[in-house]
Amino acid sequence: MEKEHVYDVYEKIAPHFSNTRYKPWPNVSEFVQSIPAGSFVADVGCGNGKYLGVKKDELFTVGTDRSFNLISLAKEKDLSYQTFVADSLILPVRNESFDCVISIAVIHHFSTPSLRVQAIEEFYRILRPGGQVMITVWAYEQEHKKFQQQDVFVKWNLHDCYKNQQKAEEKKVEPNKEQ
Repeated sequence: MEKEHVYDVYEKIAPHFSNTRYKPWPNVSEFVQSIPAGSFVADVGCGNGKYLGVKKDELFTVGTDRSFNLISLAKEKDLSYQTFVADSLILPVRNESFDCVISIAVIHHFSTPSLRVQAIEEFYRILRPGGQVMITVWAYEQEHKKFQQQDVFVKWNLHDCYKNQQKAEEKKVEPNKEQ
């Protein structure tokens, strides 16, 4: 379910997503600013890397995301960012490697409570003893919610300029290599 409704969607919408989600949230920035200098930080589900630059000269930050296109956009911002494509459920890093793990607006993309728990367990596997984790998710309990259920599919609406860009890319024909 995640492949069709999350992973494939983010591959398609990556440029639009990145252009509408470029500003770090203040509460996350404050948290990252509070991390001691010299700490190793994992941003799991880093998307376009908007948090990788917070306190970048003082922290060793690694960003992971399942979307190749979002990781590419993060690298375009700053080639010094350490990023790689990885599934949040099976991170290819050693146990207890990081002083801090952040995962911002990621967990709610998993389709079942057991997958969400598995992701959180993975964050704790890579966290050093005494480390900190910051996880944010959609707030179902919010006062002015739009949905009656906790888990809903929300369609992503591309702006027209991105729709036209996608159509142009789909029309591209690979050159004849038999010349």
